[in-house]
Amino acid sequence: MTPAARFFRLLPEMTLAFAVLASAVCTVLFFRLTGYLPQPFVFDTNDTFMDWFNTAYWANNQGIYDVWRSIYPPLSFAFLDMFSLQGCYLQSPFHARDCDWLARATIMGCYVLNVVLAWRCFHRMDQHTATMRGLAFGLGLPLLFTLERGNLILVALPFFMIAHGPLIRSGPWRWLSAAVTINFKPYLVMPVLALAVQRDWRRLELAGIATIALYLVTLALVGGGGPMELASNTAHWVVFQGAQVWNEINYSTSYAPFLALRTAQIPLLQFVPSRLVETIEWLVPLAIRCTQAIALAALAASGLQPKAVSAARLSAIMLGAYLVTQSPGGYTQVFLIFLIFLEPWDRPGPIVAIVCGYLLCIVGDIPLAQILQLTTTSWLSERTVNPAFGLTLGHFVRPGLIVLIVWMLSCDTLVRAIRAHRLRAPLPRLTPA
Repeated sequence: MTPAARFFRLLPEMTLAFAVLASAVCTVLFFRLTGYLPQPFVFDTNDTFMDWFNTAYWANNQGIYDVWRSIYPPLSFAFLDMFSLQGCYLQSPFHARDCDWLARATIMGCYVLNVVLAWRCFHRMDQHTATMRGLAFGLGLPLLFTLERGNLILVALPFFMIAHGPLIRSGPWRWLSAAVTINFKPYLVMPVLALAVQRDWRRLELAGIATIALYLVTLALVGGGGPMELASNTAHWVVFQGAQVWNEINYSTSYAPFLALRTAQIPLLQFVPSRLVETIEWLVPLAIRCTQAIALAALAASGLQPKAVSAARLSAIMLGAYLVTQSPGGYTQVFLIFLIFLEPWDRPGPIVAIVCGYLLCIVGDIPLAQILQLTTTSWLSERTVNPAFGLTLGHFVRPGLIVLIVWMLSCDTLVRAIRAHRLRAPLPRLTPA
């Protein structure tokens, strides 16, 4: 490929990466002007890093599962107990945030590690697009949102890259890393189940054994978090989250939270026409079911031709179908976007999915209707601020982009599986360049 041809081939991704960079710069300028981060960052401007420090507080105190009723497996608390200064957790989690320099350094260190590992993975797949994809991933909304929250996804993500990326080929490292991801975030069992579609039963079995072994070890270390405790607390959490409609809609991977618009405590019907709500109530279940159907069809076809597509592709389809069905939080998009950015820019399906991945990385949002304005304190800027939040374009667009990703990858998988079946031989599996 000539330099000119390569330039025009890379121009779309260069443009998309520049858009992500520009959005990140605009967000920084907005923060300097107002003192708080715009939507879809959490509107509680004093809550920065508190996903981490609320959890670390209980890792250093009693009552993880019976008082706080955590749904995290024990590994999260074993890890946070190791990477926190116990003397900082004698008062409140907010006091610990200002006191525990080790935890803050760990958060920032994990973020940098994620950016470096992601770039290495993208470079292994395609050195020409690695810079653009690494830039979009590192400065994109999902990872920055995860950083602002201090969510433990920052810790799970490096292991996810090892388990599902091209960086390490060693079998033991991959299935041990998969075990770590599942013990940090149980929904990450979905990408691992791609091994069943490819009939890689040995790796699936070893990953399962490692997952159970790690769970039992951390269960003994923490002294709580048994299966019944986790199940009971999860049921309680589902009920609690059902009443937090606004938090669910603010940065969601699924349209499912929109079904609770009518019962929302915030009077959204004053800002959303009732006809639109009725349309949402009709379209959302249909979109979810159709997306699940196309994903199942692609997985079934891949089961007949297990080498037609890569394991990363199957993991993306399974994880995407889960995120369309329900939203465990907008930051979970980092896992899906990482898998998408491993795809080559060479067929319509993957190309559309990659474009959607870049669009999901754009930081910020376009407001449609203001719902509330607060006067509060911003921990990041250390000053009083007046954040305004409401319905935005992203509330409607982002879940649709994830639906489109699943459809594009699933349709491309079906095409490749059918071609492989007709040729009576599998197409070459996508391998690192």
